Amino acid sequence: QLQLVESGGGLAQPGGTMKLSCTPSGFTLENRAIAWFRQAPGKERKGIQCIEWAHNARYYSEAEKERFTISRDNPINTAYLLLRRLKPEDTGVYYCAARAGGACPPESAEWDYWGQGTQVTVSS
Repeated sequence: QLQLVESGGGLAQPGGTMKLSCTPSGFTLENRAIAWFRQAPGKERKGIQCIEWAHNARYYSEAEKERFTISRDNPINTAYLLLRRLKPEDTGVYYCAARAGGACPPESAEWDYWGQGTQVTVSS
């Protein structure tokens, strides 16, 4: 089964830092864009950031732009999302997604592969 596997979630205090990882199962991330989405409780899934194969980052949300950093390590087939200065409103399930080509569309339906998600809870 072709899918992505997220890891690194958990419980963090406000102001803390967390690093999420995303690795593929059954395929590679070569020439694919990677994006991170978040689904907060009771809300729709929304895109946070995207990174192209050539490491160009795209930002879907200005709210997290200064605190979150997307990156990828192509030789080891892994993508990351670094979450800094965490806030309670960052709480949610974080999903990574992959698609062929270089574009980074914000719509969930445009992405081919998804992970099961990793829960991030920010609370004191």
